[in-house]
Formats: sequence, C-alpha cells, structure tokens
Amino acid sequence: MPWQKKLVGAVVILGGVGAVAGWVLSAPARLDNATLAKLGPGDAAKGKRIFYAGGCASCHAKPGSQGDARLQLVGGLELKTPFGTFVPPNISQDPKDGIGSWSVEDLANAMLKGVSPSGEHFYPAFPYASYARMNPTDIADLYAFLKTLPAVTGKAPGNSLAFPFNIRRGIGLWKLLYLSDQPVVSFPQGSPDPVMAGRYLVEGPGHCGECHTPRDFAGGIKKSEWLAGATAAEGSGIVPNITSGERGIGGWSADDIANYLESGFTPNFDSVGGAMVDVQRNMAELTSGDRAAIAAYLKAVPPHPNGYPARKPAS
Repeated sequence: MPWQKKLVGAVVILGGVGAVAGWVLSAPARLDNATLAKLGPGDAAKGKRIFYAGGCASCHAKPGSQGDARLQLVGGLELKTPFGTFVPPNISQDPKDGIGSWSVEDLANAMLKGVSPSGEHFYPAFPYASYARMNPTDIADLYAFLKTLPAVTGKAPGNSLAFPFNIRRGIGLWKLLYLSDQPVVSFPQGSPDPVMAGRYLVEGPGHCGECHTPRDFAGGIKKSEWLAGATAAEGSGIVPNITSGERGIGGWSADDIANYLESGFTPNFDSVGGAMVDVQRNMAELTSGDRAAIAAYLKAVPPHPNGYPARKPAS
C-alpha cells in the first residue's frame, strides 16, 4: 500500500538523519588555540606537585610497586567495572610503548578533552571529566615533570569491554552530558582562599569525586550528590561519604582531615585502608598548605545523605 511505503521511507530517512547527527555530535573535540596558548613552557618542580595531586602513579605504576618503582609508569593495573575491565596504559617516556613522543599539546588534549593524539576518545576510566577543570599551566608543568621520569618498555594489555561499550565513538555522546570545565560546588564571591584552592585540588587534579560520588546508569557522576559516597566500582564495598554532614565527616575538624591526609590516621587512631592507602600516600607528598586547603573545602561542601544503599548489619 502506498502509505506503508511512505512510512517505511520516512523511517529510513529519519534513521539516516539520526545516524548522521549522532556521528557529528560524537566527534572528538580538541582544545582551541586560545587554550593551547595558555600552556606555557612548564616547570618540572611544580609539575611534581600536580603528579602527586593527580595520583598518576596509583593507576599507571606497575601494581604493587614501592619506592622509586612507582615512578616507572608502565601501566597494567586492571580496573574491573560494570562496563568491563579497563587497563591504564604505559605513560612512561618510552616513545613507542609510552607517551615519550607526545607533545605538551597532546597531553593537554588528553587530560582536558579526553582525546588521544590520533583523534580517538579516551574512556572516562581515565578521569578527564575531573581533569577538565585544571588550569592549562598545570598541564604544562606536569608534562615537564613527566619528561624527567624513566622510559619503560612494554605495552599494557588492552581493555576488555563488551558491546556496545567497546565502541569508542559513543563516548562523544557521553561527553556531551558529563564533560565540563565548570566547578561542581559554587561558593559566594569573597569565599576564603583556602576553600577555593581546595576546590581546585579536589574537583580537578585530585578527582576525589570520581570515587566518592555515586553514578547514574550511564556511569556519569551525580553532581547533586557530590562526595556523598558510593558503591565501589570494584567488588561489593563502599567508598565513604566525605561531605560535611553527620553522615559524612562532619565530626572531623579541618585539622583532623589534614592530618589524615598526611599521616593516614583518623581522629580515632584508626589507619587508612583499601584503595585509599595509595591516595593518602600521594596526598602526603603535597604541601601542608595544599592539605589544609583540601580540608577547608571538604568542611565547606554541603552535606548529603549517603550515596550508597543502606547495609544490613551482620548476623
């Protein structure tokens, strides 16, 4: 019947238009020239601070590494998530297996836009959704510091993802929803400098929200529940609520938080455990001023109920 043929034709046309629109909208977007001009020459000494604030060794060092071996960024850690297993790559200075051939612009596009030098999307297991809030000058400093680290041969294994998560192009649509360079928490003009400095460290290079905030069905962070705690990406554990309410760490003083980040001991003299061990090790490398700023920010973050389901008491 003519009307049926017209209907089929309309569906085909709409499907084609939708496919073309999806292809265009999902295209990788690189940094503009104005942002790249802000990179500057880079300072390796300042870059060391960013390296530890960003926890680069936590994912990119060989699992179980200690001491100077944590600076051999060969990759290989397996991150098992509901979307599949992600494996952080070699980011050492080896030009073939690592990123030794990358320019500072390449690193900036990777960290701020989640785009590889070859123009592909990176998966957001690489926390560029947080790094997107970083200053370009800090990226240049980090690049300069990475150049001082050793080249290590050997490629890390690839990711193991099922359909449709193995289609990288789809990440472009994810980015439209979740990639932003704007702060998560707004503070009034004239807020204390430590709070603002802490916001930058926590929301940007520190990427604390990547673990401490619950996610939606698409794996995006629920900013309305910022730092409210979450079900761990791996296993059945939980990542605690670190907001300022009674469900979080409202009972901790700013000094308690800063001391915990430096020493690994809670106000009750318990010690850091789990994945936080490596994070605390990185935080201990920062300045006392940085840790105080992080503490000031966490005390200023609005309280939220726990972002993970209630647990039944053990029988």
